[in-house]
Amino acid sequence: MSDFSYLLGIDLGSSSVKVSLVDSLSGTIVGSAHYPETEAPIRAIRTGWAEQSPVDWYSYVRHALHALWQQLSDRSIHGGMVSAIGISYQMHGLVCVDAEGNVLRDAIIWCDSRATPYGTNFTAGKLRWVKDNEPDIYARTAKIMLPGDYIAYRLTGEIYTTESGLSEMDWRDSLGLDKSKLPTILPSFSLQGRVTPEAAAELGLAAGIPVTYRAGDQPNNALSLNVMREGEIAATGGTSGVVYGVTAGKEADSLNRINNFVHVNGLTGVMLCLNGTGILNAWMRRTVAPEGISYAEMNELMETAPIGAEGISVLPFGNGAERMLQNREVGCSIHGINFNRHTKAHLLRAAQEGIAFSFAYGIEIMQQLGLHVRTIKAGYANLFLSPLFRRTLSAVTGATILLYETDGAAGAARGAGIGAGIYADADEAFASLRQMAAEQPVQDNTAYMEAYHRWVERLLQIK
Repeated sequence: MSDFSYLLGIDLGSSSVKVSLVDSLSGTIVGSAHYPETEAPIRAIRTGWAEQSPVDWYSYVRHALHALWQQLSDRSIHGGMVSAIGISYQMHGLVCVDAEGNVLRDAIIWCDSRATPYGTNFTAGKLRWVKDNEPDIYARTAKIMLPGDYIAYRLTGEIYTTESGLSEMDWRDSLGLDKSKLPTILPSFSLQGRVTPEAAAELGLAAGIPVTYRAGDQPNNALSLNVMREGEIAATGGTSGVVYGVTAGKEADSLNRINNFVHVNGLTGVMLCLNGTGILNAWMRRTVAPEGISYAEMNELMETAPIGAEGISVLPFGNGAERMLQNREVGCSIHGINFNRHTKAHLLRAAQEGIAFSFAYGIEIMQQLGLHVRTIKAGYANLFLSPLFRRTLSAVTGATILLYETDGAAGAARGAGIGAGIYADADEAFASLRQMAAEQPVQDNTAYMEAYHRWVERLLQIK
């Protein structure tokens, strides 16, 4: 490995921008910052719409970087010491710019559903909506970009996307779109431009720093966990949940319950999104658990109920239409309550088991497409802090769950190191990744499987 100093990762989410600086030699995170402090606004002038300003995104990057340099000033670490930059971003958004690179309208972001009638609610479908409903904007659009492409453009003045990014756009000839509006395509790990003098002055960086990596948030989360081999899965369990598996196969789900993308290393990333995960856990804490209880205390309470919650099943689908259910909105439902036997502990346990079962059900779909699951990797955060959730998911899937201390910005920074040639490969880049916990499958999973099969039967009844 060459003697470089620091790697900068920029993670553009819909709530905020986070930046992390990683020491390329030790692999340690030396500083992180985010902006804004409160959740970034999403404009929704109609039901199902969601837009944000790309100009605001760049402003958030500037504020976050200034906060980072201020944080590190007493250690004499500054932006001129950055060797390479990586970018992670919210997937499926649409940014339209004219021939001079000016933004023509607010970005239509990932959770906007207006393009659903076109058969794809990803970037290309959103552009078709613009073509049909804002023809003047469409005609003036010289190039479209994903959110991360726009941040890279503001840094470098160059308009590119990646092979992985193009796959998340879901471009289809049937949509009748002008292919000249697509950016030039580069590998995820590659030289994608250099910081301009203007951007350097705005962001506290040195001119000429290369941007060498970019990826959507879920492929990048997989990279952040070093999920690069066939059969490995990266999972997240925040408000919503994602299961992202890696396979060498190309087979797609004919029912569109899951989606295939090009992973950052050229293999296929198979992604399942679940809307009703952590949001159900939070609802249970607010509504069912004793008032004022912490999540840790709630986890202890639900452990007092037996596996399977004595017959209760919770279907955790109360946060909108679920892609896994073919975009049906079936709502959350609770089955099997006995007023003489069941308590709060039973309900709380059944909720977390139901979330784990929905993950397992999605993984079964992935396995039907040829993904052989051996390991599930996740950040040590959110639902994966719950031993019961981890134990249930491991028991039903038969997979070992490994939990790590990482985040998207740090992963993007290490990705930049790969793209710049500082690291030979992901194994070297993530050699210092700190494992926080591991969950091995239980030897006797009979009770878990009985509860899971009961859950599936109840799901099929409402489907």
